[in-house]
Amino acid sequence: MTRLRFLIISIASCSLLVNSLLHTAPTTIKTRQSLSLHLFPDLFSKQQQQPRVQAPPNFVPPEPKPLAITEGTDLKEFATASAALALRLATGAFVLGWKVDTLFFDDESRYALKLGPIRLRDSSSVLETAARPSSTLVLYDRESSPNCKRVREILNLLDITFEVRPCFEDTETDYPVPFLVDPNADSTIVGDDDIIGHLLEKYGPSPDLFDRKALWPIEFRAFALATAEIAAELRGNPGRTQQSNARPDNAAMKPIELWGYECSPFVRPVKEKLAELGLPHKVVSCSRGSKNRDAMVERTGRFQVPFIIDENTGIEMFEGPEIVDYLEAVYTTKE
Repeated sequence: MTRLRFLIISIASCSLLVNSLLHTAPTTIKTRQSLSLHLFPDLFSKQQQQPRVQAPPNFVPPEPKPLAITEGTDLKEFATASAALALRLATGAFVLGWKVDTLFFDDESRYALKLGPIRLRDSSSVLETAARPSSTLVLYDRESSPNCKRVREILNLLDITFEVRPCFEDTETDYPVPFLVDPNADSTIVGDDDIIGHLLEKYGPSPDLFDRKALWPIEFRAFALATAEIAAELRGNPGRTQQSNARPDNAAMKPIELWGYECSPFVRPVKEKLAELGLPHKVVSCSRGSKNRDAMVERTGRFQVPFIIDENTGIEMFEGPEIVDYLEAVYTTKE
């Protein structure tokens, strides 16, 4: 028991340090018309009427706390999420071409990592001239799928905001995932390799601006799939099936904005809960060096993840454990 407690505390301590520094075979590209009728009728059909939900009575969002393990943190869950981060070598924690701009950034209205007298300002050296999607990309995704995880990681690396539509095994949403809809290119792409290639071609920097070896944790396919599979097993394969008491109309809800990044052990429980409830959600990538960190500071006065904006109820809130409780209260049946 003492050894287990020591292991959990050690992993948690390492993860806090990292977070303080960080805070199916493929197919060819096909047109939207060729796949819409057979695979994803809900996306291309008329928009469904929005269900109505509301926050619990007298609900007050919690005050955000400094980066730390709080009383509401499940240590076992945090340890497995931290182990998953380590297995994937913290892939997606930094944007592609991450660089330190200055150690003494003096603009309080924009993001910088505070470490005593140091205010570290960072950015990307290669994404400044990269094309950005004007319309949101839509990823049909299974949270526990290693193939899907590769795609989510490259989206973080490229600092792209994307919408997730959760898919489950052995149901009418058991689609061939990952499946990406890119309205900017009028394209649908099936398979992780082809999706990654498409994203790098359309939204990545010029190949002569960065070393392709920086992508090896994703592009070394055997390593990526094996480590992602182990990470999913450690977490109990979340999102493989839908939570039994999820509201049946969750798929028709407005997407919930989730600000965070793939490998954060603080964000992971929230991502998994959104997936298990079958809730569409828009992931606003916030890896180190992301411009979205400035956007959060402008909106909330601070940077901290996870952070959600729920247009279905009007709630905006920080704090992962409380977000999970909130989602449970609003998006499950009461019987």
